[in-house]
Amino acid sequence: MNPVFCVRNDRDDTLGITPGTLAQAGVPLMGLDAFDAGVRWPALEEISGLIVFGGEMNVDEVDLHPQLLTQRELMRRAADIGIPVLGICLGAQMLARAFDARVYRAPVRELGFKPVRISQLGERDPLLSAFQSGDRVFQWHEDTFDLPAGADLLASGDDVPIQAYRVGHNAWGVQFHFEVDAQGVEAWLRAAEPTLERVWKRTADEVRDELRMYLDAQQQRSRALLTAFAAKVQLGVRQAG
Repeated sequence: MNPVFCVRNDRDDTLGITPGTLAQAGVPLMGLDAFDAGVRWPALEEISGLIVFGGEMNVDEVDLHPQLLTQRELMRRAADIGIPVLGICLGAQMLARAFDARVYRAPVRELGFKPVRISQLGERDPLLSAFQSGDRVFQWHEDTFDLPAGADLLASGDDVPIQAYRVGHNAWGVQFHFEVDAQGVEAWLRAAEPTLERVWKRTADEVRDELRMYLDAQQQRSRALLTAFAAKVQLGVRQAG
C-alpha cells in the first residue's frame, strides 16, 4: 500500500507517538519537511492518507511561508476524493481554511492540558470517540477558526470553542496536540524558553508537572484515535483495490 504522508511544519516537531502507532497498525509512513526548499510534494495517487502537523505560523502568512498554500490545496484535493486527512493544530486550521473558513486569533493563548467536551456526533465518530468529555488534552496555540460550512463539530472547549471537527466522512481537524510525547514537548519548551513566561504566562516546570499528571492518559486515547485513522486508510486502500 502507499504510505500515509506526514507533513512537518516545525523543525522541533518529533511527530510524537504518530510514527510508532501507525507502524504498529501496519500502515507505512512517509515524512516531508514543508519548510525545506526544493521538497517534492507527492501526487495524490502516491499516498493513502495525509496528516498535517502543527507550526507557529498563521495559515494566511503565505507570502512568508508559500508552502502553506501547497498544503491547503493538497488537503482540499485529498478530502474531495476521499483520501483520509487529519490536520493537527496548524493542520486543523489549514483544513478549515482549505474549506473557506476564517482563521483568526483566539480569545486566549492556550498552553497546557485543558478539558474538552465531546459532542454527540463526536461520541459516534470513529476517531474522536477515543476521547470522553472531561478528558484533559494538550494545547499549544494562539489561533482558532470558524467551523467550515457543512462540517460536524466533534469536540469543544471552554476558552476556544472549536477543538475538533470532521468534513465529510474522511477529513478531520483536531486543534489540540493529541499526538505529543514528553520528548517532543520538551523540545518545544526549549525552543520557546526565552519568551515562554512573558508570552504564554506559563513556566516550563508548570507544563512539565501537567505532563506527568495527564500525558499517559492522553496517549492511551491518542493511540486509539491514530489506530482508527489507520483503519480508515486501510479501508480506503481495500476499496480502491
